[in-house]
Amino acid sequence: MINRIDNVVYTGKTHTTGGRQGAARSDDGRLVIELSPPGSNGPGTNPEQLFGAGWSACFLGAIGKAAQAAKVVLPPDAAVDAEVDLGLTGDAYFLAARLNVSLPGLDPAIARALVDTAHQICPYSKASRGNIDVEIHLV
Repeated sequence: MINRIDNVVYTGKTHTTGGRQGAARSDDGRLVIELSPPGSNGPGTNPEQLFGAGWSACFLGAIGKAAQAAKVVLPPDAAVDAEVDLGLTGDAYFLAARLNVSLPGLDPAIARALVDTAHQICPYSKASRGNIDVEIHLV
């Protein structure tokens, strides 16, 4: 089932040329990057790193929303480290991901509840749910 958007809040627009050995830029000029294949010594980043950065930022924001609703104060050094795998099964490429969440000083049960709630409300988590293997760890 596809969820339809009733009210678009924001549309990110990018233009990419050259694929994994190319470049990308946003329409507002705030993002200008070179791209390189994963594991290469090329000058740029790769789509897996970009996906990890976007998801981890969104996920940390979702943790903040969950904390606010639960009246929990997040530690100032809360962080999410994303690991995005690009792999093969037969001849087909797939992604897998791990989000390693650090909420130092929070009771582990409260931290787990916030992370579980964040995984339900984060748009990136919703997009990946049922499509790729995802693990979320408290570290």
